[in-house]
Amino acid sequence: MEIKRIGSKTKWENIVSYSRAVICGPYFEFSGTTAIDENGTIIGLGDAYKQTKFIIEKIQKVLQMNGLDLEQVIRTRIFVTNIDDWEEVGRAHGECFKNINPCSTLVEVSRLIDDKLLVEIEMTAINQKEIVNSFFTSQK
Repeated sequence: MEIKRIGSKTKWENIVSYSRAVICGPYFEFSGTTAIDENGTIIGLGDAYKQTKFIIEKIQKVLQMNGLDLEQVIRTRIFVTNIDDWEEVGRAHGECFKNINPCSTLVEVSRLIDDKLLVEIEMTAINQKEIVNSFFTSQK
C-alpha cells in the first residue's frame, strides 16, 4: 500500500520529523494542526473560535486537494489550553461539521507549543472510493 506524506513547511516538522498528514490507502491521518498560516503567522490571536475555524479550513484544503472534503472525516481530536473555551470551539466545529457528526474528543491540555495557540486538532478521514476500488481490485 502506498504511503503519501504531506508537509506544510512549519519549523516544527523538520525538528520533530513528522508529517502534517499521511495518506495510506483509504486512510487520511492529520497530525495535531494549529492556527499557523504558511507564513508562520498565528491566526485568531486570543480567539479560540477563529483558531478552530482556521484549523478546520486548513485541513479541509488538504482533503480537497486529494479529492475529499469534510464529509469523509470520521474523527476529530481537539486539544484546548482552556476548557472554558469549549463553547466557542464547539460552535466552530459544529458549523463545519453540521450534519456530518464525526466522532470527537475535546480535552484540556496544560499548554501547546506556543503560548498564543489555544487549539490544536487532529483528524482522521477515510476515502470510501479507495476502499471500494481496493475491494474490486482484490477480487480479480
